[in-house]
Amino acid sequence: MNPPEHIDPLKEVYHESFVENPMHLEFLVEGHTALLCIDLQYLDAAPGHGVFKDADESGVPHEAQEYYFSRLKNTVLPNVRALQDAFRSYDQEVIHTRIQALTRDGRDRSKGHRRLGLLAAPGTKDAEFLEEVAPLEARDEIVINKTASGVFSATNIHYVLKNIGVESLFVVGVYTNECVETTVRDACDLGYLVTIVEDCCATVTPELHEASLATLRDRYARVLNLRQALEVVRQLNAGSIVTAPELKS
Repeated sequence: MNPPEHIDPLKEVYHESFVENPMHLEFLVEGHTALLCIDLQYLDAAPGHGVFKDADESGVPHEAQEYYFSRLKNTVLPNVRALQDAFRSYDQEVIHTRIQALTRDGRDRSKGHRRLGLLAAPGTKDAEFLEEVAPLEARDEIVINKTASGVFSATNIHYVLKNIGVESLFVVGVYTNECVETTVRDACDLGYLVTIVEDCCATVTPELHEASLATLRDRYARVLNLRQALEVVRQLNAGSIVTAPELKS
């Protein structure tokens, strides 16, 4: 006997609230939307550094590492840079988070990061952003340092976003199923309209990536690909926005 088909009785109301919400348009046009780039740094996104300094001791199987770094190099990093350039070209905020302690010995770290042995001390290579997607000093882009998975629970980012008038976020970065997913959920709960750009995110297996997207889609965020996201942002040049349901996949 086949199991009953899953029916989500709240799908329509969530879709209307988070995907079709007209405030996506208004916030973008009015300059209240920011691109949030999560943890694209040497600690967790570069082979031979940080978490992956010793490939055999990282806890991540070699095939998973190959998949992850291939996706970063060939898809995520060029896509993130393209989206950053689009936001910058229309003078929109590009904000960066990274894992970095306040102290060299990491005594200020979250208990979770202590248990995991995660430490990116100030001034170290692990704390540096990957060059392809690093903050632009000339634009004085905001950098938020954290020592936990969720940036909202561990920093003053909510205060900062409110100070600069941000009400909606496009989210990209790593890992999809950890820091990205936690940030998206928290942002949604705090009232932000969130867009996650799926081919600007990565984790160590495609299954984990897709599972997170399945959880976030139409519940906590609208999910777009890079082409769709660029189409949305570039409509600023014409003075009109294409909303997600009208975009062709």
